[in-house]
Amino acid sequence: MSLNRNEKQTVVTDVAAQVARSQTLALAEYRGMTVEHLNALRKTAREKGVYLHVLKNTLARRAVKGTPFEVASDAMVGPLIYGFSEDAVAAAKVVSDFAKTNDKLILKAGAYAGKALDAKGVQSLASIPSKEVLLSQLLGLMQSPIARIARVLAMVAEKRGGGADAPAAPAAAEAAPAAA
Repeated sequence: MSLNRNEKQTVVTDVAAQVARSQTLALAEYRGMTVEHLNALRKTAREKGVYLHVLKNTLARRAVKGTPFEVASDAMVGPLIYGFSEDAVAAAKVVSDFAKTNDKLILKAGAYAGKALDAKGVQSLASIPSKEVLLSQLLGLMQSPIARIARVLAMVAEKRGGGADAPAAPAAAEAAPAAA
C-alpha cells in the first residue's frame, strides 16, 4: 500500500516529533517475523514507553535529518523496525531482549548521543540498568557510609553507656548510705 504525498508528510512529521523527544534509536530487521511476534514486541514496547514503528527507510531518513540520529542513516537499509525512546536505554533494551527470544529479529544498528551504534553497541546499551535501578543503587551507596557510622556510634554508645551504667549504679548505692 503506497502513501500519497500528504500521508507521507504526516508520517514524517509524527516521527520527527517523536525523534525530538527521544534519546535513543534502535534499528532491527524483522524479516520473517509473524504478526503474533510483532504484536508481542509492540505490546512490550508500549509498556516500556518505546515508540516502535515499521517505516519506509526514505521516510525515516527524512524524519531524522538534522537530528543526532542522522548518524544512523547509512544503516537504514532493508525491512527495519524503528524503536525510539525518551529513556536512554529503553528502546535498546526492548529490541535486544526480544531479539534474544526470537531469532527472526536481528539487531542492526542504533544511535545514542549523536553517535552511531552497531549491533554490539545496541546490546551494550541495553545491558545498562534502567534509570530507576541506577538511582536506587546510587542511593544505596550514599546511605551505606551513613548507616555504618550510625552502627559504629551506636556500638560505642552502648559500650560506654553499658560500662558507665554498671559501675555507676553500685557507686551511687554506696554513696547514698554514706550520705544518710
